[in-house]
Amino acid sequence: MLGLYTFFYVSCHFSIWFIADHSLDLASMFEDIVKRPYITLGFSAFVLLIPLAITSNQAMIRLLGRKWKSLHQLVYLIILLGVLHFIWLVKADYLEPSIYAIIAMILLVHRVGPFKRFSIKSAPVAR
Repeated sequence: MLGLYTFFYVSCHFSIWFIADHSLDLASMFEDIVKRPYITLGFSAFVLLIPLAITSNQAMIRLLGRKWKSLHQLVYLIILLGVLHFIWLVKADYLEPSIYAIIAMILLVHRVGPFKRFSIKSAPVAR
């Protein structure tokens, strides 16, 4: 569910940017995406989230099988794109994006890094 909440938030963020900043003008939007690297990163993260949101239900998990997990590993790239988007967006005070970046890095290192072997596993049941 966290991924779907994230997709909802990013969709709202994108919609507000598209409506308020570009008045639903596709040409203006694409020009902005090409012109500003931080918007390119944010838009790329949004586009990559779409297939994850579409495949986040039990029917798609069954249909895709092992490919589902491979597809959903895109979330690691999306996290990095989102953090970079936020860092490049900010012009003066980098405290908040730095906090997000540190939290994201800690979670990524814990998930895929050398600390993965220290994850808590349930003990086998003695009979």
